[in-house]
Amino acid sequence: MKLDSKWFDRIRIGKTSAAPPPPRTPGCAVVGCKAAGEYPAPRGRQFEGQYLHFCLDHVRAYNKAYNYFSGMSDGEIAEFQIDNVTGHRPTWSMGKAERGAARQARFDLRDPFEFFRDGGAPEPKRRVPPLAAKALDTLGLDSDAGKTEIHARYKLLVKRLHPDSNGGDRSSEARLAQIILAYRQLRKAGFC
Repeated sequence: MKLDSKWFDRIRIGKTSAAPPPPRTPGCAVVGCKAAGEYPAPRGRQFEGQYLHFCLDHVRAYNKAYNYFSGMSDGEIAEFQIDNVTGHRPTWSMGKAERGAARQARFDLRDPFEFFRDGGAPEPKRRVPPLAAKALDTLGLDSDAGKTEIHARYKLLVKRLHPDSNGGDRSSEARLAQIILAYRQLRKAGFC
């Protein structure tokens, strides 16, 4: 900035008045207390946004005794907490989904794939990776087999094929190794 500029010479700062007075703090709300009420405390449940001002000692006592739900029954408190989830705004239930002919008649929909038929949408089949599908096939199970079904089939086959239960016959050892490997593969894939 050039100090000999014509613009710089024209700037004049007026005389400043005295500093503004500090904001006035109200007195303590407790009758008889002459200390400054520097600490705001909420007035109560039906006075949201309104505060009482206390000194430090009295605000501590007020906070210890403060109960937002005083005067409410247990049922009213439970109802308040449920309404608080939505911020005390009204909500409406979505209703039951209409299926089949009622929905089709109401909206006059064409439904060539019968998605809205009475049974609803068909259950999607679980996607099974190729190794897990091969392991399930080794155990003789379908792709929709559950954890308990897989475990029960594994135990049955191990008991049946183990050499100790076959009187020492080792002819089924290769099949037993396949069963154990398939079960390990299913456990690794998270199927059981």
